[in-house]
Formats: sequence, structure tokens, C-alpha cells
Amino acid sequence: MSILAQWGVNFACSIAIPCRKGPDPSILISVTKRLLVRSILQRPWLLPLLLLCSIPAISQSSEPSETGGRVVLVLPFDNRSGQAALAWVGDSFPDTLNQRLSSAGFLTITREDRQYALDHLGLPVDFRPSRATTIRIAQNLDADFVIVGSYNVTNGRISVQAQVLQVNQLKLSPPLQDSSELNRLFDVENAIAWKVARQIDPHFNVAQQTFIAASGGVQLSAFENYIRGTDAANSQERIKRLQAAIVADPNYPAALLALGKAQYTEREYDQAAATLAKIAPTDRRALEASFYIGLARFNTAKYAEAESAFAFVASRLPLPEVVNNQAVASSRQGHNAVPLFQRASTADPNDADYHYNLAVAMYRQGDFAGAKREVDLALKLRPADIEAARLKTSIAAGRTPPAANAAATTETTSDFDPLERIRRTYSEASFRQAAFQLDQMRAIRLATLPPAEQAAEYTKQGHEYLAQGLVPEAEQEFQTAIAADGSSAEAHAGLAQVRERSGNSAEARAEAESSIKLHPNAPAYLVLARLDLQTNDTTASAANVNKALQLEPKDTAAQGMRQALLARGQNLQ
Repeated sequence: MSILAQWGVNFACSIAIPCRKGPDPSILISVTKRLLVRSILQRPWLLPLLLLCSIPAISQSSEPSETGGRVVLVLPFDNRSGQAALAWVGDSFPDTLNQRLSSAGFLTITREDRQYALDHLGLPVDFRPSRATTIRIAQNLDADFVIVGSYNVTNGRISVQAQVLQVNQLKLSPPLQDSSELNRLFDVENAIAWKVARQIDPHFNVAQQTFIAASGGVQLSAFENYIRGTDAANSQERIKRLQAAIVADPNYPAALLALGKAQYTEREYDQAAATLAKIAPTDRRALEASFYIGLARFNTAKYAEAESAFAFVASRLPLPEVVNNQAVASSRQGHNAVPLFQRASTADPNDADYHYNLAVAMYRQGDFAGAKREVDLALKLRPADIEAARLKTSIAAGRTPPAANAAATTETTSDFDPLERIRRTYSEASFRQAAFQLDQMRAIRLATLPPAEQAAEYTKQGHEYLAQGLVPEAEQEFQTAIAADGSSAEAHAGLAQVRERSGNSAEARAEAESSIKLHPNAPAYLVLARLDLQTNDTTASAANVNKALQLEPKDTAAQGMRQALLARGQNLQ
């Protein structure tokens, strides 16, 4: 995603934050207020950024609706097939539904958070809760909706039933059902996800076919090994299963991330870095992957590579812990990392480690006054910090420490040689909550713009999603743009591309033709050209490519289509 393009006000207010049209604004305000409080408690550095955003619609709104918010907990589905070998299918539903519901603009609760809630309640991870326990888990996680379900498999065919529990009203929806051949498990899970989205938000307008096509051709055997691997009880089984998933599907990003993290946990640092590096930089998982690449390289003293990995994450997701780690890796190379440590400390002034690290960096630069100020703040936040107390003594004595890179590679002497502290855990959950809240606030702000401007904003984001292969997210942006301004040729052309990618040729053609009627444009003509080429109508395809090139002579997609047609012996103008 393109969120957090730069540090500061743009983080909270710019169009770099992905957006989508949500439900009634009062519902948004209900959930965003709650998420805002929770996010600020977990990330106090967000508060000044949020205060810089002017959202008049919030102050002018009515009281929050009682219908609920957008936070969704998906529980593993019950296995009613009587086949223990198919138990993994139940654990796969939260994985798929979380992906699809997140793309639909809901804030889904991660597997890790779900396990934390079970542990907090004293329940085993594989516990299948009763209705009452389900409500307790949902309340513990502040969920608005809980998705429960079951499945049966007979003669190679899977039948699924899901229900939506609305927590604040303790109301359970009618059963949502779907079925298919077991080897089309993704289709069933995606269809159920679409029905759940429609149940929670009746105005949700992304096509079911878009959801069904969203899994991107992952091999079912790879998916099974991935789910079994993430649920494995020991590291050896986990790595074995995840490696099998990669053998079946070498470019499976979820499995690559899970395998890389498992290898990192086992201190197989070089293998972990190599595995994680296979995830494309444009993939949503690339930020977490790069964080662990940074840690893996740091643990093998490859500090320049570690700094590069952390810098990649910080450029897109400038969490204080990421900036801190970038600074530590820089410092290990003997560089002055004071500015980076100051960013981390300023962003989260209540973290003692950031003040300690800044004190060490200033101390190395001979800034004893600044170092004393920062170490005093660290000790105020954590009075029992022995290293901070020793650092304070060294600062008071005015002793200059060795360079950071020397300290990291030589035997320590009797003198205290402080080293900056690195953060080894990466938790995007609380930041996702804040980003989600900002996302919804931005939707409210866009609603105050003229229709044409709204459509342009949503269409731009839709194209960004398409470039990343996030088709359901893209469709929602284009649909929202059309709802704002039905005469937007660009939005209709974007929706035509979505329909084309999801395999709905008839609707893709209809949207492309609607776009051209509104205003002739190259993207719509190219959709028609590709559809014609699929049916081997090279003459019609060439005519549409010619029209696209007349409008955009340098368009690379049009030039590529031209070459493809020439290779088939079709003449073009």
C-alpha cells in the first residue's frame, strides 16, 4: 500500500492513505472514535498528527448509530465432516475471510490478537468457544461483529454455513450458505466472505465474482500446507509444512513471510533473509518482510544491509520502532544516527529505550549536555534501568566511549561501553487500527468535495490498487467514484479493467463502452482490444488499439498490444 508516504502531517491527511467509501458517517464516527482512543493509548505519537487534520464533518455529525462499527472477528469454522484430516479447512476460513473483509473496508482482528484473547481468558489456542464465550472474546477484542461457521464434506464436495453475530445487539444473522467441490475451496471461502460483507453492510457493492477471483491462483496444496504450517505445534513441523507450500507455489507471499519468520525464530538468519527477499516490494507483506530482513542482517553483523531494509520500511511505515532500528544499524557502521534517534524519541516520548538510545548517540558525538538530558528522561520513565544509570555515571565523568562499530566488534573493557537497543518485535496491529480510523475519516472529508473531485480521488486510488493487484479494493474505489459522479469516464474505464481481471467479459465490455460514450479514452479502448483478442477477433482488436494509440501514442500498454497483433499477422494503421 502507499500509506504513510512521508512523516508528518501528510501521514495523516494526504491521499497517500488508502481510502474507500464506508457506510453511514455516524457509523464511521462510532467506530473511529473508539479506535482513535485505543490507537492513541497504544501509539501516543499519533495524537499530534491527528489533531492537525481538520475534519469538519465530525463536529457537525449526529450521535453515533447503534447499528455497529466495522471491527470484525472471524473464528475458525467447525469441522462437521467427521474427518480429522480436514480440520485444517476450519482454520483456513479466518485467513481468507480476513483478507477479503479487509479489502472491503473492515478492520479484521488478526490470528495473533485472537490467540492473545484466548490466552487472556485462560483458554487453549484450539478452543472452540460456546456462544457465551464467543461474546466474551469479542468484547475482549472490542469487536463489533463475530463470524462463526461450520462445514461438512461429502463425496468430495464441501458445504459451508456461516453466521454473523452483531455483538452490541447480541443478534445472530440467518445462515449464509455456499458449496462447491472441495478442490474449489477458495471459491467457497471467497463467496462466503462476500455474503458476510453484504450481511454487515447491505450497501457493499463489490461484485461477488471479484471476490471469487481474488485469491490469485494459489495452489490448494500450497494453501493447505501454509495453514497447517502456521498452526503447527513445533518449529520443525512448521518449517517443513511452509517449505512444502513454497515448493508447490514458489511465489506464495503469505507462505514466504511465514517461513521467513519461522527461520528467523530458529536463528537461521541467512535463510530467513533469503526467503523474505523473495516477496515483491509491492506486496502488502513486504513491509513486515523487510523488517525481519533487517533483523536477520543485523544479527549477522551485516549492518548496511540491515539499515537498507529498515529504511525501506520506514519510508512507507515510519513507526518509531522501525526508525529506531534504522538508526541502530546506522550507528553500528560508525555513522552519526542522532537525527534518526531523535525522530523515534519525538514520535514516542514515553518510550524509555528511545531516550536511552538517543543519549548513547549524543554521548558518542560528545554532546554531554544532550546525553544527560535524554538519559535523565530514560531513568524517569524506567528508574530501575541499570544500564541507563551506568550511562549517566559515564556521562557525568565525561568519558568518551569507543565508536559504535568498534564496540560491536571488540572485547569490552572494564569501562562501560553502551550500545543502542534494537527492537526485535514488529506489530502492525495498532497502527492498522489508526490507519483504518484515518481512512474512514478521510472518506467523510471527501464527501464534502464536489462530485467530480470525489470521483477523481477515488479513481486515482483505484488505479493504485490495480497496480498492486488488489482487485477487490480497486473495484470498491471505482464503484465509489461512480456513485459520486456517474459521468466519470475514468471510473467506468477502471471498473471495466476490474471486470476484465475477474473474468467477467460481458460486464467488462459494457463498462468500457459506457466509458467511451462518456469520453473516449485509451484504457477503455484497450479493454475492448484485449477482449476482442481473447475471442480471436484480431480485426476488431486492431481497430481498438488504433483508437487508443490515436489518443495516447506513447501508451506502453497500447504499444504492447500493437506488437502482439503484429506478431499474429494483423495489420495496423
